[in-house]
Amino acid sequence: MTRWARLRAFAWRWTRRLVMTLAVLASVGSVAAWLVVRHYEAGLPSVDELKTYQPPQVTRVLARDGTVLAEIFTQRRTVVPIASLPPHVKLAVLAAEDAGFYEHEGLNYLGIARAMLVNLRARTTRQGGSTITQQVVKNLLLASHERTMSRKIREALLARKLEQQLGKDEILELYLNNIYLGRGRYGIEEAARDDFGKSAREMDIAEAALVAGRIANPRDFHPRANMSTALVRRVYVLDQMHAKGFLDDAAWRAAKEEPVRLAPVTDATSELAPEAVEMAKAVLYRVEPDLARVGGYTITTSIDPKLQAAARKAVRGALETFDKRHGLQGGLKAPPAITDKKGKGAPPARDALVPFDGTPVFEQHKVLVGVVVAADDPAGTFDVRVGSATGTIKLGEYGRYNPASLTPGAFAPLGARVRVSLLAGVADGKVPLRLESGPEGAMVALDVRTRQILALVGSYEGQAGALDRATQSRRQPGSTFKPVVYSYALHSRRFTPATLVDPSPDVFEGNYRPSNFEGWLGRDPLRLREALANSVNVVAVRVLHDVGPASVVPWAQALGIESPLKPDLSLALGSYEVHPLELAGAYATFAAGGTYQEPTLVTRIVGPDGKDVPLPDAPPPRRVLDDAEAYMMTSMLTSVVDHGTAARARSLGRPLAGKTGTSNGPKDTWFAGYSTDLTAVVWVGYDDGRVLGGAEQGAVTALPAWMEFMKTA
Repeated sequence: MTRWARLRAFAWRWTRRLVMTLAVLASVGSVAAWLVVRHYEAGLPSVDELKTYQPPQVTRVLARDGTVLAEIFTQRRTVVPIASLPPHVKLAVLAAEDAGFYEHEGLNYLGIARAMLVNLRARTTRQGGSTITQQVVKNLLLASHERTMSRKIREALLARKLEQQLGKDEILELYLNNIYLGRGRYGIEEAARDDFGKSAREMDIAEAALVAGRIANPRDFHPRANMSTALVRRVYVLDQMHAKGFLDDAAWRAAKEEPVRLAPVTDATSELAPEAVEMAKAVLYRVEPDLARVGGYTITTSIDPKLQAAARKAVRGALETFDKRHGLQGGLKAPPAITDKKGKGAPPARDALVPFDGTPVFEQHKVLVGVVVAADDPAGTFDVRVGSATGTIKLGEYGRYNPASLTPGAFAPLGARVRVSLLAGVADGKVPLRLESGPEGAMVALDVRTRQILALVGSYEGQAGALDRATQSRRQPGSTFKPVVYSYALHSRRFTPATLVDPSPDVFEGNYRPSNFEGWLGRDPLRLREALANSVNVVAVRVLHDVGPASVVPWAQALGIESPLKPDLSLALGSYEVHPLELAGAYATFAAGGTYQEPTLVTRIVGPDGKDVPLPDAPPPRRVLDDAEAYMMTSMLTSVVDHGTAARARSLGRPLAGKTGTSNGPKDTWFAGYSTDLTAVVWVGYDDGRVLGGAEQGAVTALPAWMEFMKTA
């Protein structure tokens, strides 16, 4: 064998050995890779769930004119279809994050290799090579965001699976709607609304680049945090768009020169109509009990923003006027020592505040009396001891009682007694307290024609989640209930507005002795019209006695009074509690010619898919009074305004009808009335039934708020 033959044999022998070795190594590597894949595939989440993924979204509650009353969310997100976005919005994001998105199959191998080199040099994880597909996997399927080799392998495996299951547009839509973009906003739509006050559909090229530029660092690259850095990032994105051929020269140059016009920072006001928002939420959860929590709905209500603001202003004004009359503004008063002529302690006055003794239990907005024990001027708080517990009041939240902006030390001297309730938590240790010095108020206004709720006020403050006294509290309506009795008397044909009735005090069965405490001292027979105008109690009781309480109870129910009523003679004087909304519904029936229709608030609900959600079926309207009876009832109620207890309302110069109401004590004061197209009811009183004061009546406390509101309405 020649030398060359021996060399060829040697080379062939070792070539075969090398090939066999490489084949074995390749087989081992393949098996190892298969085992690694199998290992990391175990327990991976399914990508199938992303086909029907429904992320939490914002539910918006709107007024009738589209004004946003509230935004309800766990994550501030509004999902938009990718098909609705202009091309430059999508291209800006691709240029910033993954220009080759539509070319790769979920993994950018060059990017991964480059990131590995950087990380090896730094001996730590500094750079990722994630594609948009991988980011979707990381954000929506993998709970852990740690930068480890194990997580990156799982991420890569899921990315390939996702690319096999979903189309590119579907993946990009998931990304655009779920990426975090700062200031609590998720998704491109909420970022556009926050930055520019517009939809992502309306963003121009420069605006889209500004938003896309902060994906890498939503906090530090946000224009509201650092405009100069945000502009640098915008230039980077625009340059990338130009380099990739996404923008021509003219559009690129124009976008780089465009000034940034950020919208004013405005969140939906929760103080305009929080009561309406809570009612709207209740309706949504009624029609969509399983999906409402996910959000994405748009609820349109019947609230008129101008009338709602006027109603809140009117209620606040009436309560502040009451506060001034009763010395509830300008600071608390330390109680003087009360002694008799011999220097011994005397019993406290009837309306004195007696501190609570024992362990307080704050339930159902219960009001207790405490004693000021400390004040912290720098913190703006003062502490109140309520029995065995001590709580804190933030004085800055109660400008109603502190118009002069006194410090806590000057406003709340040690030893001063104060009415409080619990804001939140359990009464053990130092707890947050609510100042309850003055009464509260409520107002509801209905459109007579549609019976839609135009304004709803349930408190002075207007805070989300607070007690809504217009729909959640029942109070004695006093004389505002008399029209219910009189309307049945007219309906029975046993009485007319001209029927004469004896107003003199009498004793009825059960030893019931009503009195004319509202100032009527006459004893001559009165026409029914004049008895109503002057709110003569005995006449109302005589009428009820004649027509029968057992007949008036179902009549009241037909007029929309759903609260429990008993068929006794005290019913004539409004002794059984009702909701202000119920009373408004009854008066609107008089105004509408005798037909009752259930008050409504929600006029439309649109789901996340853009389709209308069917609303609950409202009971059909029902005829209660005929036209003549309703006309006579309205005529009688105009006498109350013309020359009766509500005569001050004549100053409005409009045809008005209504009735004042004052319960025993007085504890509750009311005015319920209407014009040709609007019904409104006002209530003022303490939540715990504390006496308002002897001079307080419906005409003094509630009527001014009604008049102030009607001036606007």
